Amino acid sequence: MQARLRRSAALLAGALIPLSLLTGQPAGAASADPMTDAFARAAATYEVPRDLLVSLAYSETHLDGHRGQPSASGGYGVMHLVSNPVTHTLERAATLTKQPVSALKADAAANITGGAAVLRAYADELGLDAKARKDAAKWYQAVAKYGGASSPEAARLYADTVYDLMAQGIRATTPEGEAVTAAPQVVEPERGSYAKAQELGKTNTLAAAVDYPGATWAAAHSSNYAVSNRPTSDAIDRIVIHVTQGSYSGTIDWFQTGPRPNPTSAHYVIRSSDGAITQMVREKDRAFHAGDYNRRSVGIEHEGFVDNASWFTDAMYRSSAALTRNIADRYGIPKDRAHILGHSEVPGADHTDPGPNWNWTTYMNYVNGGTGPTNPHTAESVCGTGFKVIDSAALGTAGTVYLTYNSTTGYNCVATIKKTQLGTASATTAYLEVEGQTRITDTGNFAYYAGPVRANAADKCVRWGGKAGASTYDSPSEHCG
Repeated sequence: MQARLRRSAALLAGALIPLSLLTGQPAGAASADPMTDAFARAAATYEVPRDLLVSLAYSETHLDGHRGQPSASGGYGVMHLVSNPVTHTLERAATLTKQPVSALKADAAANITGGAAVLRAYADELGLDAKARKDAAKWYQAVAKYGGASSPEAARLYADTVYDLMAQGIRATTPEGEAVTAAPQVVEPERGSYAKAQELGKTNTLAAAVDYPGATWAAAHSSNYAVSNRPTSDAIDRIVIHVTQGSYSGTIDWFQTGPRPNPTSAHYVIRSSDGAITQMVREKDRAFHAGDYNRRSVGIEHEGFVDNASWFTDAMYRSSAALTRNIADRYGIPKDRAHILGHSEVPGADHTDPGPNWNWTTYMNYVNGGTGPTNPHTAESVCGTGFKVIDSAALGTAGTVYLTYNSTTGYNCVATIKKTQLGTASATTAYLEVEGQTRITDTGNFAYYAGPVRANAADKCVRWGGKAGASTYDSPSEHCG
């Protein structure tokens, strides 16, 4: 106990080390890269892997502190330090760093320091020693706890998102124009007890529960919606577009939490990075998302913040448009802006989403762009930043399996991209086998793709392949070195 107290005291003292001592800059000098320096300082002070810290922040906010304004769940700053009735990481950061709450909310450097302090405290609770703290794989359970999820499934989704981003690498620009980067770093996270948690957003174990075949199911808390019998009880003639003002995993967890004073939900939540869709309320039931329009509409939430256009990816637009088109066709809703509208356009609404950065022209073009959806994903978007296609093989008309390579990390990655049954979970496989190593396979019923399957293959031959529909491809041993 005394050793732990001494260590905590040292950490608190370290949090107050002048920035100039850690960056090598003269005291009082303005940094050309203040956020980059802040991440370096916080990582060094609290012995948190720097790229993991950046990836966590990017997953939460895309490194946008939103001028000290809170997210929908009460999170502040680039590290999304939360203050709400359930989660109090903001207050804990203030205790650990001796920084005032006002600074933690509005000052990026203080906020990053606070986030690192909280993450390190979770690592200490897990018993990570100095050697373990140098290994990003061993921080998985601390990252999962940082997300504040109310269920193991949501916590795993949160942590997996952070580690996927770290594998892809980060190249982001802050609102002030500073470039912040993290090199791609693929690790096999040690999930501990979270390994047994359902992998939300990957497989649909309750296919009968969803109204849209491309969605996975995660039920909202029963207090956050009203059981109904639509369209028998109320005609469905509108689709309402929302922006979450928070992260994908955080929104799913928020809708699963209750009861609370202001119950909230939507029928669907869509992820920014790849367009993954989670259904949380059956369309027959009334989600609480649009006031008087709850009875007549289906609500679709999109991960992100209204004031940051980087969240609104082409994958998100295409995936959402395919969902909207499917809903409109099933209920006979005209595919126009009078019937597909933003939350801000609902009569009596006091919200601004989806905001000025939502591209309605692009979105409605996709909604009306054909008789069926196109795959919003590519092998390079699935495998991540730095991966380039070096080989491919057609799987009949059902899809294509791709081999990609990242020349910076030496990793290969395989992804099978579907061309048919898009949005419908169907058997799809991708695999990669590095010479002398065990084959790695991703197989299951997937809506858009199988993979990514990544492995370090620098200077080694590989076998790779996949399956979609009735077609299979198995490569010979090739691409040696």
